[in-house]
Amino acid sequence: MRPNRPLYLDHHATTPLDPRVLAAMRPWWEENFANPHSVEHALGRAAEEAVEEARAHVAALIGAEPREVVFTSGATESNNIAIKGAARFAGLDGPRRIVTLATEHKCVLESVRDLAAEGFEPVVLPVRPDGLLDLDVLRAALKVPTLLVSVMAVNNETGVIQDLAAIAAIVKAAGALFHTDAAQGAGRIPLDVQAIHADLMSLTAHKIYGPKGVGALYVRRRPRVRLTPLFSGGGQERGLRSGTLPAPLIVGFGEAARIAAAEAALDAGRIAGQRQRLLDGLHAAIPGLRINGTMEARVAGNLNLTFPGGVDAQALLAALPELCLSTGSACSSAEIAPSYVLGAMGIPEPEARATLRIGLGRFTSPAEADHAATLIGAAWRSLASHQHAAE
Repeated sequence: MRPNRPLYLDHHATTPLDPRVLAAMRPWWEENFANPHSVEHALGRAAEEAVEEARAHVAALIGAEPREVVFTSGATESNNIAIKGAARFAGLDGPRRIVTLATEHKCVLESVRDLAAEGFEPVVLPVRPDGLLDLDVLRAALKVPTLLVSVMAVNNETGVIQDLAAIAAIVKAAGALFHTDAAQGAGRIPLDVQAIHADLMSLTAHKIYGPKGVGALYVRRRPRVRLTPLFSGGGQERGLRSGTLPAPLIVGFGEAARIAAAEAALDAGRIAGQRQRLLDGLHAAIPGLRINGTMEARVAGNLNLTFPGGVDAQALLAALPELCLSTGSACSSAEIAPSYVLGAMGIPEPEARATLRIGLGRFTSPAEADHAATLIGAAWRSLASHQHAAE
């Protein structure tokens, strides 16, 4: 723990830059700043080679071919290209139904809903109270001809891992395309686009200890998935995502992917141990503390906790300036309404307002887990006693 610096436990919002990633990026800002598309000269060709090496590392992380990886600005753009691009290329001559889950990231839900104005049929499926999709509900939805199904690998609030292989088998049997937002899954769980039969997969660097501002979209080549690009330009990235590639960011993404592929299993085991320490400490300090979402299918660093005693999560955050925590998705944190993800799991609004998301990561130490449990327990006790006195 660094003195006078809050303890960071919000790894689902973003992860710190791994020092090895920073080291890999620096030369491409300081020594070779060339445009990777300027292949007429040596510096440009070197930058292009670095981009292609990074592309190979990102592809290897998900079991793809390098030429199936399209670089973007992040998972939000990747999700938009995948969903809107697939729909617009297919047009309205075939199936118009696009299926997703009520617990998806906002950029997926809004992309699906945007297409309603273009004549497509958005279908948003419920989830079970444990956060998982009921496969029978999916089968029933796919009795109607469907163009595309989008299901995230790992939920950004609850850490719940969907059974992508089982979902994809149902989707493929129905003749639909399968897209998964794997922003929270890459580097945390094993992902293989061949094993799960994904047609499209969205990734971002800043969830795997890489830089912000760069992501990728996997686009299957065999059988080929066709997309209409969102905007026009010079035709870079197979014509799907025009614009000058940010070589330093892409190099960082590649290095983060390389490290994740090599160390993910070790990371997960260590992080799961710190989470258990934290959870044991919290259970000892806070009777009636509840975990939302299944623990059997959950990424190692996540805890989504509802606090008892009428203690509001915002008040708890205010009482914990030493910790970096959140009440839910960073992309929805400006909203006054409680988490729509928890609402979709059937959690009543008062309980959703008493819920915090904790995200541990690669650099969280056992001492930090213990310290966080002590601070949270003390803050809850203080607020609960004041709440009880007020009643």
